[in-house]
Amino acid sequence: MSLNTLAELHAGKLAGSRRLKLACGLSEFPREIFALADTLEILDLSGNALTALPADLARLHRLRILFCSDNPFTELPAVLGQCARLEMVGFKANRIRTVPAAALPANLRWLILSDNRIAELPPEIGRCTRLQKLMLAGNRLTSLPPAMARCRELELLRISANRLPALPEWLLSMPRLSWLAFAGNLLGAESGPRTTVAPIRWDDLRIGPPLGEGASGVIHRAAWHAPDGERAVAVKLFKGAVTSDGLPFDEMKACLAAGQHPHLIPLLGRLHGHPEDAQGLVMALIDPRFRNLAGPPSLDSCTRDVYPAGAAFDLDTVVRLALGIASAAAHLHTQGILHGDLYAHNILHAGDGQALLGDFGAASFVPPGDPALAPALERIEVRAFSCLLGELLERCAQPADRARIETASALQAACAGEKPAARPSFADIVRTLAGLVTA
Repeated sequence: MSLNTLAELHAGKLAGSRRLKLACGLSEFPREIFALADTLEILDLSGNALTALPADLARLHRLRILFCSDNPFTELPAVLGQCARLEMVGFKANRIRTVPAAALPANLRWLILSDNRIAELPPEIGRCTRLQKLMLAGNRLTSLPPAMARCRELELLRISANRLPALPEWLLSMPRLSWLAFAGNLLGAESGPRTTVAPIRWDDLRIGPPLGEGASGVIHRAAWHAPDGERAVAVKLFKGAVTSDGLPFDEMKACLAAGQHPHLIPLLGRLHGHPEDAQGLVMALIDPRFRNLAGPPSLDSCTRDVYPAGAAFDLDTVVRLALGIASAAAHLHTQGILHGDLYAHNILHAGDGQALLGDFGAASFVPPGDPALAPALERIEVRAFSCLLGELLERCAQPADRARIETASALQAACAGEKPAARPSFADIVRTLAGLVTA
């Protein structure tokens, strides 16, 4: 979304616009925006100095999406609830302490309140029955309202880096919940097997150009002067700030605990001796043949990844890819880790079924002490896998072997079941998919 200017708005040059983005130190809402009321659907006022929105905001009667991140709001504006078409609201990295019940639009599907100072949510959030995506990482929550159990369309929930002493029981039976992150709360000590990795000295690395950047850090290509000779590696340097998923330090802990698996990106060591004490990991450099399976969800798709136009896979590729990711997920749950973001956009693939699951930004450790909790959390992630498998099967060329496609489709349906306890485990999924592999 390109940045507009206040001068363009004042001059009437933006007439007919469906999208508007202003970041120019605004301390008051420009009234000229109302001239766009008959067309404006997406408004981005992030990165300003706003503390309030106008009482007549609902005059923007076509407004569907509103971003006001990186502003000094201390309260989620109550006027939002009057905007009949408003579906997506983003107020990340403000100073919000209060969320009034009146601020929740009836048609809300996607709410971003990460990195604020919120201690409680109103029970009226249970009225948001269309809510699919709720981002609350980096707040001061000590509980979630039981009325949230009525948000039965909820699929993605980020509650990392809060003050929750336990996960509520109703959360584990939500029929569509698939992507959950809760690291950095008061849920008890981490448990499960741990993998030790050797420290790799900063002075033994020659850092090259960036390969990519995410919310939690930057990945660089590098040369490592290893004991057995120089080798090309990837180095991830973590940022310190809270992300939409949680804290980068929790991501690093999960990476270290995950251990080795053929379908996880190999971890070589933990960075030691950075001159500015930055935290980092050294990983194997992935063959450039590997690419992302899909792109992340769009504003319109909300919780569903966006695949390249014309993406198609034969059945053998679908089975091999799904089997690899299911086996990686089974391994992680054996280690007591919920990946939390099992999505196609976090999978690298080589086009022939080879696949690697990455990005532990939303990973959480299963709290100890409750033997029923680990399988319940696993079944939540199984629904995420059902979405992935369904997307692959939708893009599968018409196979000659109808029996295999029917078995895979039945597995996908079982993984998507609305009663989480009835879903198969990842071990069950691996067994079923292994039976579909052809020589």
